[in-house]
Amino acid sequence: MIDEVDALPGVPFDADGRVFREPWEAHAFAIAVTLHQRGLFSWPEWAAALAQQITRAQAAGDADLGDSYYRHWLVTLETLVAAKRASSAPELARYRDAWDRAADRTPHGEPIELRVNDFTTPPV
Repeated sequence: MIDEVDALPGVPFDADGRVFREPWEAHAFAIAVTLHQRGLFSWPEWAAALAQQITRAQAAGDADLGDSYYRHWLVTLETLVAAKRASSAPELARYRDAWDRAADRTPHGEPIELRVNDFTTPPV
C-alpha cells in the first residue's frame, strides 16, 4: 500500500518523507487510505479520480504550486464518497459546515469537538 501511495504524483516530500502542511491534510490522507483499505474504492480508481480533479483544477487556473494538492485530495475524496453512495453531497456539506462552526469556536491548539448545535444552520 505505501508503495502505491508514494507513487502518486504531487505528494509533498521532504528529507524525512511525506509531509503535511496542515493537520487536516493528514486527516484527509488517512481517511482516503482507510476507505481504500475497507474496499470503498481501488487505489487505481483513486489515482485516476485524483488525476482528473487536478486536471480540472489546472484547466480552471490552479497554478499547481503544490499548496493546493491536498485540497484536490479532499475534493476527490468527497466526490468518490458521494459517487459510491457512502454519503451524499448534502450530508458531506452538512458535516463540513458543522466542522467549520466547531473550529471557529475552538481556541488554537485545542481539540475540535463537534456538538449537536454545530449541525444547525446559524441564524441569518
